[in-house]
Amino acid sequence: MNGRFESKVAFVTGGTSGLGRDAALAFAREGAKVVFTGRRSDAGEEVASAIRKQGGEALFVRADISRESDVAAAVKACVRAFGSLDCALNNAGIDGTLMVPMAEYRTDVWDAVVRTNLSGTFFSMKYEISEMLKRGGGSIVNMSAMAGLRSGRRTGAAYNATKHGIIGLTTTGAVEYASQGIRVNAVCPALIQTPMSEATFLKDEAMVQKALQMYPLGRIGRPEEVTSLVLWLCSAEASFMTGTAIPVDGGSLLI
Repeated sequence: MNGRFESKVAFVTGGTSGLGRDAALAFAREGAKVVFTGRRSDAGEEVASAIRKQGGEALFVRADISRESDVAAAVKACVRAFGSLDCALNNAGIDGTLMVPMAEYRTDVWDAVVRTNLSGTFFSMKYEISEMLKRGGGSIVNMSAMAGLRSGRRTGAAYNATKHGIIGLTTTGAVEYASQGIRVNAVCPALIQTPMSEATFLKDEAMVQKALQMYPLGRIGRPEEVTSLVLWLCSAEASFMTGTAIPVDGGSLLI
């Protein structure tokens, strides 16, 4: 296999399903050796097997990114297996409770979402950057969401707050490490056809039709439309891009 990431090592959190899975497979198709994390061993081994079947190299590391020790161990395993860490997608995250107003939001759910989405992204960046500094640079992409760009979004306090926070981590990391060759960007998808969105927003035809009204393009996004941007940001083609938060939203910010 060859492509933009030949001889590079890509690290993906939450790579067992949805956007993370699609990104892991895409990095491999472009020549990268891929290390990815997830909490489900069966799903992880299935993705690793799929990468190997298409001629790539992959390592699945079972990890919960809400635990700093798990993240540190996963990054260490990446470098031990393939000798480097050149680019990373920090994708793992959870929704929490989306349709509950703030005064009714359970504190334990808040804690879980913040620990996974925001602290997990921080832990990931912390250890990824430490390895990239040893090697003279790298590229990190953080998975935010349109909720991170919008203001005044009703309900889903923890999800909204963490997606805004991820953009804050992105810009801070970009400024702190630009002079040392590390670029940090974020992508902000709208509703994308993934198992998570199907379980939450696309349960029936009425919900699908309501969702479609949000997008001038008249359809829901596909995983590869996010993944292609992630890979571009990680590539040399985006070498003058850092500190950005790019919407992938079908025009929804316009209405």
